[in-house]
Amino acid sequence: MVFRIVQSKEYTEEVIQDVFVKIWNAVHQYDSSKGRFYTWMINIARNTAIDYLKSKGFQNELKNQSLPDFVYNSAELSTTNNSSDFIGFNNVLKGLETDKQELIDLAYYQGYTQNEISEKLKIPLGTVKTKMRNALIKLKDLLKDYQ
Repeated sequence: MVFRIVQSKEYTEEVIQDVFVKIWNAVHQYDSSKGRFYTWMINIARNTAIDYLKSKGFQNELKNQSLPDFVYNSAELSTTNNSSDFIGFNNVLKGLETDKQELIDLAYYQGYTQNEISEKLKIPLGTVKTKMRNALIKLKDLLKDYQ
């Protein structure tokens, strides 16, 4: 999941190291009544990856990256992402309507914020929030069938 957001093996390793440190330091904040430990860790990883992409250091590195490196990283990403679906989640996503699949993809696989999704799809932020909430509720119902 971090690799899909960061799109570079090198940067993914850095982010994952930061994620493990954050989890180690914040494990006392985990509340089992709010969700599974795995979900809590995934949210930390996702948020850390998004924060990394938005950091000034990463943005400066992108500006200084040579063209061959950029092309290589993009090719590596496209071949890796198409073949990786470790838990069969893509099959679960197919149970959602197309617009809800797109929202989940943009938010959780591509790392867009709700505000960025609103701008990208040219729909109001409130609509994005409502559709995202409905998509997650529907997804939760679909996942009950897989347990």
